Amino acid sequence: MRPETHALIVIDVQNDFCGGGALAVPDGSAVVAPINALMDEFPTIVLSQDWHPEDHRSFASQHEGKQPLELMEMHYGPQVLWPDHCVQGSRGAHFHPELRTDAAQMIVRKGFRPTIDSYSAFFENDRTTPTGLEGYLRARGVDRITLVGLALDFCVHYSAIDAAKLGFAVDVITDACRGIDLDGSLDAAHANMRDAGVQVL
Repeated sequence: MRPETHALIVIDVQNDFCGGGALAVPDGSAVVAPINALMDEFPTIVLSQDWHPEDHRSFASQHEGKQPLELMEMHYGPQVLWPDHCVQGSRGAHFHPELRTDAAQMIVRKGFRPTIDSYSAFFENDRTTPTGLEGYLRARGVDRITLVGLALDFCVHYSAIDAAKLGFAVDVITDACRGIDLDGSLDAAHANMRDAGVQVL
């Protein structure tokens, strides 16, 4: 068992990001078994969950003439437009049915504000609006986190960078992650995480 100060953060292992989902990450379902096995090693486990309203502004469907994966300028900067996914209460927003959700002490929902997306489990995409996860981890005495889940080059990557900036020691276990790789985003994520001092394992 890892020390009490070391937490496992499981990012967005939801139906819409797994096989057959609205925004399926290639081989996304393959992360479930290794993540479940890792849970036995950690005293503190947190799950993050994308939780979008139907009219979320990151959905391409909300912008006339726009297609999924196009880039659009929002009030907080450039935003990839996505297919409708992880709509609140939908099957796609539920965790993968084989994920051990019972092992987690906390679920942090993100992306629920209609006008701003949230890749990171720590901050929304304006990079300033917090989700509350940092406060929870501090209150639990956590100073090191291990990140796993979906997608490596977006929500895992952003969570890792933010955690490092906040002063946590951060590991990412790539065998328990899968990526989208949008225009080289996977290589860029690896480089950015290493530059931020994240241990990519």
